[in-house]
Amino acid sequence: MKLLSSLLLVGAVLSVAQLGRADEVDADAPAAVETLDSVDGSESFEFQAEVNRLMDIIINSLYKNKEIFLREVISNASDALDKIRFLAVADPSALEGMEDLKIEISASKEGKTLTIRDTGVGMTKADLIANLGTVAKSGTTNFAEALSGAEGDMNLIGQFGVGFYSIYLVADRVRVRSKHNDDEQHIWESTADSNFYVAADPEGNTLGRGTEITLFLKEDALEYTGEARLEALIKRYSEFITFPIYLRKAKTVEMDEDDYDMGDEEDLDDEDDDEEDAYDEDDDDEDD
Repeated sequence: MKLLSSLLLVGAVLSVAQLGRADEVDADAPAAVETLDSVDGSESFEFQAEVNRLMDIIINSLYKNKEIFLREVISNASDALDKIRFLAVADPSALEGMEDLKIEISASKEGKTLTIRDTGVGMTKADLIANLGTVAKSGTTNFAEALSGAEGDMNLIGQFGVGFYSIYLVADRVRVRSKHNDDEQHIWESTADSNFYVAADPEGNTLGRGTEITLFLKEDALEYTGEARLEALIKRYSEFITFPIYLRKAKTVEMDEDDYDMGDEEDLDDEDDDEEDAYDEDDDDEDD
């Protein structure tokens, strides 16, 4: 029995679902880095006081609208893709080796994680510290005042540039891997307390370019590992996203080990075509 995964395009650009090449994966494989504070060379930093205040506001005010975290993460990924595309206008080499601009989302029920990856501009070590560890005091104050006046309007969080911190509505630990063209790959990690850690990635350059955010989900947020739930949310929040968004979906296929060959994919492609047809039909029904 083999567990296969495929990338399902559910977001922008194409309205019809398309299944990508199936790859063999080990869904139970643990993350190579357990906790960042155990990594040699990792540095500990304190969150700016305004960040702590901001996270308290978000967690206590928006807990009824937890799903907005995905909208904010997708929006941030889209911004990063826009930035690298803009840079490539003046310097085409900025895209060298990774011309495909996209967002990929995957979840692990066993690991209780949700991962969002983009091939955007990425962040340097300094960017990770500055962008994720600090926030303008005026932004926090304005957001708090607007939120109070709007009775918790969930649309306000993105308007004040503080959307990243909405991930703590569903996660009690967050790990960000990022690779910028001007720096080596680094990891940022925090458990939403007063500290965060940054280190050079011991696995080296695994991204090529871009950012990968892994959310270690709270027990009451495990619904966001469900494929159907994720697919519906991605469709809802990708309306204005101009880049393709892929959701990794897994399925189990039974076959003899001796007969299994990743080079022989004809039967798997046929099954994927059937699934694509069924998905298209559902879309047509919804349109009606």
